[in-house]
This record gives sequence, structure tokens and C-alpha cells, in this order.
Amino acid sequence: MASLTLETAQPQPTITESAKPNAPRRNIAVDAYRGLVMLLMMGEVLRFGAVSRAYPDSRFWHILAFNQSHVEWAGMSLHDTIQPGFTFLVGVALPYSIASRLRRGESFSRMMLHTLWRAILLIALGIFLRSTHSVMTNFTFEDTLTQIGLGYPIAFLLAFARPRWQWTALGIILVGYWAAWALYPLPAADFNYAAVGVPADWHHNFTGFLAHWNKNSNLGQAFDVWFLNLFPREHPFLFNGGGYLTLSFIPTLGTMLLGLACGRWIKAAEPDFPLRRMLQAAGILIAAALLLHFSHICPIVKRIWTPAWTLFSGGVCFLFLAAFTWIIEVKQIRRWAFPLTVVGMNSIAAYLIAELWGRFITNSFQIHLGLRPFMIFGAGLEPLMMGIAVMITYWLILYWMFQRKLFLRI
Repeated sequence: MASLTLETAQPQPTITESAKPNAPRRNIAVDAYRGLVMLLMMGEVLRFGAVSRAYPDSRFWHILAFNQSHVEWAGMSLHDTIQPGFTFLVGVALPYSIASRLRRGESFSRMMLHTLWRAILLIALGIFLRSTHSVMTNFTFEDTLTQIGLGYPIAFLLAFARPRWQWTALGIILVGYWAAWALYPLPAADFNYAAVGVPADWHHNFTGFLAHWNKNSNLGQAFDVWFLNLFPREHPFLFNGGGYLTLSFIPTLGTMLLGLACGRWIKAAEPDFPLRRMLQAAGILIAAALLLHFSHICPIVKRIWTPAWTLFSGGVCFLFLAAFTWIIEVKQIRRWAFPLTVVGMNSIAAYLIAELWGRFITNSFQIHLGLRPFMIFGAGLEPLMMGIAVMITYWLILYWMFQRKLFLRI
């Protein structure tokens, strides 16, 4: 049975190697896209926001800072593509994972047990990482790993269904989730938003029908006030400061199903690539999401993972993967992707390094090079240069693991 382990893997194909005869060819585009997603997450240490504050008149740093933070409510920044990208790629990998296990002769029951164990590990790991700065276990289920873990067994089961049933399941999930929120009572006119962590000067709440999706006054908030207080806590749960919710795993499952469809198309088309189909899917999903948003049916909000967000971010994921596929697999322009592939082939290790080692590495630079070793670049650029040093260290650790074929698996 699988566990969270550091294992010595069999040699993997490099950027310049071809696949072995009769063996599945590794999709470098998928690895590179996953690497980009992880680098965007790890790149928080670059602290573009701090640099932007030091240079308030610079549009360049303002744009970088915006795209390294989550939007307050509706809309999307580059940073907002991290979680849907990671989730989408879990779905893309499913057809390949199942095919690999079937080739090894594994039974469905054994695969199901592995899937459940993997889901439990993802949930446990997510809770552990969210508890590293707490005085006790912080039972929270809104982060990337726990959200994937909660939906992964369902995605696995649907991977065995016919495509039309997968699309039907996606429709039921998104429409049903939308209807549940739409039918939940609107916040009263005198609703005390300050009591749920929404300051008076916060101007992102919707009016009218879209108020069903306002911050911390919705169905998901009511569920969490009940559900999260079932667990032992230092203080009773009242609200999530960012508006994130446990129930978001339901539409997040929709993102996995979109990735599952993409993975199925790619696998079925081998050795060709279904670029036109991927681009068509992207266009349809993005157009549908924008129509829902601007017709005031369902807003595009990442923090609560609205159905419109599932469609919009799913379309963006299709675009990213199509671009990577065209450049790397079709045009065979691969050398530039090697740094991304090093990270993408060890995504769990990259996730843990970014979550657990950032402060340690920063402190090590300060201990051994002086308290402010990068002041030579000026106070405004100091946080950026420290971040670059930390990022290089992250990558060198992953490169060391890559060279020795050490990959952290769940």
C-alpha cells in the first residue's frame, strides 16, 4: 500500500531522451506545466508586494505584485491559477495512473484502497502543514491538499465511467452546487459583516441575487461554523479570514474532472496531441463563465470556488497546457523547460520545501552572510534579492533529488 515516502525511482526520461520501446512516453509538457505551477507557489518568497510598496510609482512592480497575490474576491490574478492548475493536473494524470496500474495487473479493489489511502494522506498532510504555527492541530480543510484529498476518490471512480457520464457528473456537481447556494437565504439588510471578519471598508460584496456569494455570509460559511467546531480547537471557529471554505472541494472536484477529460483526450490521441480540442474547450469554458458572471447568475470567485470559477479557471488551465504542449511536444522546443521539469517531476517535495523550509533557509543566509546580506542592492530590492537566493536554493535541492532519481510519492 502506498505511503508518503522518499524513494529511489527507476531512471526517468530526461528532456532529450526518447521513451523506451513499448513503454508509455512521458509527457514533458505536463511536467513543465506542473513545474510552473509549483514555482509560482514557491515564488511567494520573492515578495513583489514589498518591492512595489518601496517603489509606489512603478507600474512594473505594481503588476508583478498584483499577480503574486490573490484577488480580494471576484476576478483572477496569475497567483490565483496555482491551485486550479495543480488540481487540474491531478485529473490529467489519472488516466495514465490507472493504465499503469492495470498493466501491472492490479485489481480494482487494490486500486481503490490505494486511492483512499492517498486521499487520507493528502488530507492529513494539508492539516499538518496548516498546523505548523499553531499550539494544537488546526483542523481546516480549505487548502489545496485537503481539497484534492476530499474529492480525489470520487474523481477516481468517475475515471472508470464513460465520458458522457463524466460530463453528466460535472454538470450535476456544478448546477447542484450553484442551486444550493442560490436557495440559501440572503444575508439580512442589517447583517453584521464585521462579526465575520469583513471590515466596513471592504467594497467587494455583491448586491442583488449575487449577494448569495458574498464573503462569510453564505452557505459554505454556515456549514463551516457547524462542521469545524466538531473538532477540538483552541478557540471556536467563527470565520475564515480569507473567506475560504471546506465545501469548495465539491466544485474543486469539477476542476479535477476537467483535467480528467483533458488527460483522456491526450492519451487517446497519442502519438498526436489534441490541441484544437483543448483550445475549443478553453474557449467554451471561459465564454460560459463570463456569461454567468456578467449576467449576474454566478460570479467568478476563486476564494469560494464558485461554479463559474470552475469553468473559467478550467479554461485557463486548458490554455496553459495547450501552450506547453504546442511548444514542447509539437515544436520540440524543450531545453528551456528543463528547470520547470525538475520541479514538476517532484511536486510534493517542492510543496513541502516551500511550506516548511522557507524561514529556515532565510535565517541560514542571515546567520552566515550577515543579518541583511542583500542590502547592497538597496532597501527596496533587498526582499527580492533574498527571495531570489531562497528560490535558487529550493531549485538546487530539487535538482539534487532529480539527479539521484529521488522522488517524493504519495
